[in-house]
Amino acid sequence: MGQANETTPAERLRALRDQIHYYDHRYYVLDDPEITDATYDALYRELKALEAAHPELDDPNSPTRRVGGAVQAGFASRPHRLRMYSLDNAMSEAEWNDFLIRAANKLKGEGIAFETPMFWVDPKFDGLALEIIYENGVYAGALTRGDKIVGEDVTENVRKIRHVPLDLRVYARRHNVTIPDMLEVRGEAVLTFEGFYKLNAKQRESGGKIFANPRNAAAGSVRQLDPNITSSRNLSFFPYGVGDVRWGLVGNAWSTYQSMMEYLGKYGFNVDKHSELVSFEDVYKYYEHMLRKRYGLKFDIDGVVAKINNLDIQVALGFTDRAPRFAIALKFPAHEGETTLERIDIQVGRTGVLTPVAILAPVSLAGVTVARATLHNEDEIRAKDLRLGDTVVVRRAGDVIPEVVRVIEDKRPADAQPFDFPHVCPSCGSAAVRGEGEAAWRCVNLACPAMLRRGISYFVSKAGLDIEGLGAKWVQALIDQGLVKTPADLFSLTEADVLPLERMAEKSAANLVAAVAAAKDAATLPRLIAALGIRQVGTRTARTLAEHFSDLDALGAATVEELTALPDIGPEVAGAIREFFGNEANRQVLERFKVIGLWPVSVPRPVNPDAPAAQTPFTGKRFLFTGALPDMSRDKAQALVEGAGGKVVSAVSKKLDYLVAGAEPGSKLAKAQALGVTVLSPEQFAAMLAELRVETLTRKSLFDV
Repeated sequence: MGQANETTPAERLRALRDQIHYYDHRYYVLDDPEITDATYDALYRELKALEAAHPELDDPNSPTRRVGGAVQAGFASRPHRLRMYSLDNAMSEAEWNDFLIRAANKLKGEGIAFETPMFWVDPKFDGLALEIIYENGVYAGALTRGDKIVGEDVTENVRKIRHVPLDLRVYARRHNVTIPDMLEVRGEAVLTFEGFYKLNAKQRESGGKIFANPRNAAAGSVRQLDPNITSSRNLSFFPYGVGDVRWGLVGNAWSTYQSMMEYLGKYGFNVDKHSELVSFEDVYKYYEHMLRKRYGLKFDIDGVVAKINNLDIQVALGFTDRAPRFAIALKFPAHEGETTLERIDIQVGRTGVLTPVAILAPVSLAGVTVARATLHNEDEIRAKDLRLGDTVVVRRAGDVIPEVVRVIEDKRPADAQPFDFPHVCPSCGSAAVRGEGEAAWRCVNLACPAMLRRGISYFVSKAGLDIEGLGAKWVQALIDQGLVKTPADLFSLTEADVLPLERMAEKSAANLVAAVAAAKDAATLPRLIAALGIRQVGTRTARTLAEHFSDLDALGAATVEELTALPDIGPEVAGAIREFFGNEANRQVLERFKVIGLWPVSVPRPVNPDAPAAQTPFTGKRFLFTGALPDMSRDKAQALVEGAGGKVVSAVSKKLDYLVAGAEPGSKLAKAQALGVTVLSPEQFAAMLAELRVETLTRKSLFDV
C-alpha cells in the first residue's frame, strides 16, 4: 500500500505547471530568475514526461504548449464583447488643457464635480493592440483589435507569447487576490528595438520580408499562420486596460484605474514600470519626462496616455463615436529627416481628384523607411517651390503620415526645374478640370479606369456596404473581365460569371455571390449613402442625411438651401451632393439599385429644428445595448432606435431610459439594475418595434426594409 500522503499524477501535474508558470514569469516578465537553468530544465522534463504518460490529464494552457503546435489554415473573425475604441490625440499642452475643460463641462452637465482629478499615465506603446480573454482565471482566447467591433482570432499565437500568463490563479494565490469569473485584458504586443534589428537581420539572410519598424514586425509576428514563428520572435505584452469584466459573487475589487492595473500586475501581467498615478497638474510634466527618456527605452513609444483614475467618473463621461472622453493620448512631436525628391507621380482617387505624390530617396524616420509622401495639390507644390532633385525635409506627421515640410534651398541643384502639373488624367487621358475656388484638378470621366477601381473598392469596403471577401484584388479582376462597370453590376453577378476568374474555386464563387446578396439585404440608408462615394460625404454626414431624408429619391430632390439647413453641411458639401445627383450616369445607377431592391428607407426628422417631431414610443428616450441580440445586429438595432427619434448612449447612468440586455450582457446590466433603469429583454424590445411598426404603416420607415 502507498503512503497516505503520496501525490497523485493529477496533483503533481498541477504543482509542476504552477511552478513553471511562476518561474517563467520571474524569468521573462520580471527579468529576475529564481532558479538555475538546470533546475528549470529538470522540472520541465518531468512535466513533459508526466504529460506523455497521462494524456487524459491534458491542459491546453500547460507551459509545454508554448512550444509546438500545428500550422493554422487562417484566422477566423470574432466580435468583441465591448468595442475597442481609439484614443483622441493632444499634440500640445493647450490641447491637453482643452481636454480637461471638455471633461469638466461634460461632468458639470451631469451634476458631478471635477476638482483636482488624478490620472493614471503610461507610455503609449507602438505595437499591435490585443484583447486577451480569461474564463475563471484560465486563458481562453485572444483577438486583435481589427475594426474595433470585430477582430481576428489569434488564440493559438498569443498563447506562445511568454509575457502572457496562461493561468491567473497561480499568481492570484501567491498574492491572495480574487479573480473575475470572466476578464478581458487589453494591451499592446510589442517587439524591442534589439529584437526588431535581430529579426530583420535574420529575414535578410533567409530572403524573407524586411519589416519597416518594430510595430509592423510585432503585428506580422502575431499574425503568423504558424504559431511556432510567433513563439520564436520574443514578443512582449503590456496591458493598458480591460474590456468586459464579470465578477460573479465576489464583487468588483476595483474602484480606480490604479487598483485595476495593480491587480493585473498581481495576476502575472507585465505592467510597465514607467506607469504611475499623478495629479492633473503633473500629467504634462510626465509627458515631457517620457519625451526625454524616449530614445533610451527598449521599446518604441509614440507618446503617453492619460486616463482619469476614478472609474465612476469614467463611466459618467462615457464615449464619443470613436474614443473615450476620459482618456487622451499626448503624442510626441513628429520625426523629421532630409532626403531627395526624385520625382512626382500623379494618382487618381475614387472621386477623380488628381493627387501629386512625392517619390523620395528612401529615408529612415524613427525606424520607418519613408519613400513616398503626399503633396496634396498643385498649389502646395508651388507654395513650397518643390523641384525635382531638391533636398527636402520630410516629417512623419503624428508619427504616421509622411509629408514634405520644406526645401533646403542651399542644396538645390543648379539645373532643378519647377514641376509642370498635368491638366489631363494620367489614367484615361481625359482633360482634367479645376472648379472655381477649388485647389484640386479632377477627372470627370465616369468611365476612367482609376476612378472605377477605387470607387467600387470603396463601395464594397467597411466604409461602404462592407461586402465580406470582396477585396481590391477581386474588384480589379471583375473590372478587367468586363463584369463590373458600375456598383450596380455587382448585384447581377452569378456563380457562373465569377467562376472563370483566376484562382476562383466553386466554393469561393458561391461565397462571393452570397456575400453580395447578404450585403444588399442588410444595407441601411446611411451605409448606402456613404458607399456612393459622394465627394466630402463620409459616414457621419451620411447618417445626418439619412436622418432627414426618407430615401435616395428624397435626397436627390433636395435643394442646396435644404441641405445647408442641416447640421454640419455647408455650401461645398451641398454642392458636391447636388453635383452627384445631377449626373445622368449616376441617376441611372440609382435607378438600377431601385429595380434590384437595394433601396433602404428611413423615418426622416424635420429639417427645421423648431418643427414638431412625430411622437413615437422611442422619441427622446435614451437606449443602451449590451450583449448579443438574437435576431439582428447591434448596429441595426441602434439605427432603428435613432430612426424612430430615440438616442443611443454609451454608458449606464441615471438618465438612461432603457437598457436592452441580450445574451451575455456583462457588467452594464448590474449597474443598470442598481440605478433602477428599465431593463428590456430582446423580446420586449422587439415588441416595442412591433408597436412602432403598427403606428407607422402609413409612412415609409426603416421597418419597411
